[in-house]
Amino acid sequence: MPTALVTGVAGFIGSNLADALLSRGYDVRGVDNFATGREQNLETLRDATRFSFQEVDIRDAEAMTDTTEGVDYVFHQAAVPSVPRSVDDPVTTTDANCTGTATVIDAARNADVDTVVVASSSSVYGTTEQLPKVESMAEQPESPYALSKYYTEKLALQASDLYDIDTAALRYFNIFGPRQDPNGDYAAVIPKFISLLLDGEQPVIYGDGEQSRDFTFIDNAVQANILAAESDVSGEAFNVGCGGRVTVNELVETLNDLLGRDINPIYDDPRPGDIRHSHADISKAENLLGYDPSVDFEAGLEQTIPYYRQ
Repeated sequence: MPTALVTGVAGFIGSNLADALLSRGYDVRGVDNFATGREQNLETLRDATRFSFQEVDIRDAEAMTDTTEGVDYVFHQAAVPSVPRSVDDPVTTTDANCTGTATVIDAARNADVDTVVVASSSSVYGTTEQLPKVESMAEQPESPYALSKYYTEKLALQASDLYDIDTAALRYFNIFGPRQDPNGDYAAVIPKFISLLLDGEQPVIYGDGEQSRDFTFIDNAVQANILAAESDVSGEAFNVGCGGRVTVNELVETLNDLLGRDINPIYDDPRPGDIRHSHADISKAENLLGYDPSVDFEAGLEQTIPYYRQ
């Protein structure tokens, strides 16, 4: 069976992806430096006989070269996430995401890896009036995080020409689900809101709440990664979303209904770097990869909430 390397394996997306790859019969290696990943996300993985883990910073070229030797597929999920975090600390975001990606790509080249799939972001589109966002649009990154993801995907796609590696970049649209960290100033909105509402506290919305997102359940992102790796398509970027839009106000309303709460949000000033609307055109991934998001927004919330009740 093939061997896959998952960077950022202790993260929310990386750990779920590793679980799915093991279920598919892969041998899986994982690396993480726990800058944003969590040890608890590895609990089910550590019991698997075909899983091995190394605590590695992806910027460590020697360690990455050793770890990548004999690997067929690389799923590059490691990153310092969050637009607001990148505005506060652009140096750390740029170093981890840009230098880290270059190191991962170089290790893959030296190890003669078949395919590299990298995690990009819908933030590369920036604020544009055109909706939905389609891959042929000009990118307009408006934050250091978005710029680092723009670099990540361009470096990966360029490798398909320079190094004869099959590559794909997946532009994630607000992925959510179990194992996502609800804590801290830079936590993603869905886990943070679920945790606050469960505790009877008011969530904070930055702006008027009418900003919209194409919230996408984790199973859909995992499906897209595996399809991209196992397809014959190379050198392409793909939107990974559900093809819909939900406002943040609607998110709070839906969560209140699902949790049996009636808690009003607090409104605060918009945050710099946040885009107004995010809505994916997923036809390219559907046509070229066979991508078919199987879990919609509300069903995804229903599968996510029990994790945070624990």
